Amino acid sequence: MSILEIRDLHATVETPEGTKEILKGVDLTIRSGETHAIMGPNGSGKSTLAYSIAGHPKYEITSGSVMLDGEDVLEMSVDERARAGMFLAMQYPVEVPGVTVSNFLRTAKTAVSGEAPKLRTWVKDVKDAMDNLRMDHAFAERNVNEGFSGGEKKRHEILQMELLKPKIAILDETDSGLDVDALRIVSEGVNRAKADTNVGIMLITHYTRILKYIKPDFVHVFVNGKVAEQGGPELAARLEEEGYDRFLAK
Repeated sequence: MSILEIRDLHATVETPEGTKEILKGVDLTIRSGETHAIMGPNGSGKSTLAYSIAGHPKYEITSGSVMLDGEDVLEMSVDERARAGMFLAMQYPVEVPGVTVSNFLRTAKTAVSGEAPKLRTWVKDVKDAMDNLRMDHAFAERNVNEGFSGGEKKRHEILQMELLKPKIAILDETDSGLDVDALRIVSEGVNRAKADTNVGIMLITHYTRILKYIKPDFVHVFVNGKVAEQGGPELAARLEEEGYDRFLAK
């Protein structure tokens, strides 16, 4: 059982107009096997929360704490956070020219596990995971995300999640840019990873369509840099009907 505890988290970013506070006291607890949907309007700070936890240098944590199984995440480097069991699926996955998908995945697995996976078993695991995500095996020899479509990039993110088996996975708008079929396949991959490893999931999204496939245990409405309301799946249904106007009016 793992637990990610975020307490009174504040973070700033530098803008042309000066320092701007984005996170304004975030409190959130995610345990193994739980799926938390983070929903909110554009500019509310959802992605800032994801990248701050992951250690993006653009964002400065000014106060608060992030603990993973009692360890201080904010004292860890980015790679230490990954080795501790944190995973971030980016909204806009980057291209890595000159590094093949197969080399990237095996290097990442070795770094996270502390030892290289046995090659024969690893190749089978990769192929099986690619088959489940409807990915052509030829993608393994292509450079990371280079020339990939939006849907292919998102499938590759979930491929990483399935193979690296993190304790806590942060999925930043994984549904953006996906057609209906890709959304279903990617969602099935997330559900499969959760069933296999009991990973705790923070799912950041604007829309409820992905929640038809990935059922949240908790829904948090994120407005103006903090959680404005929280509840169960019924809260997502209410947001679908009413939008965020009542929160923005406050």
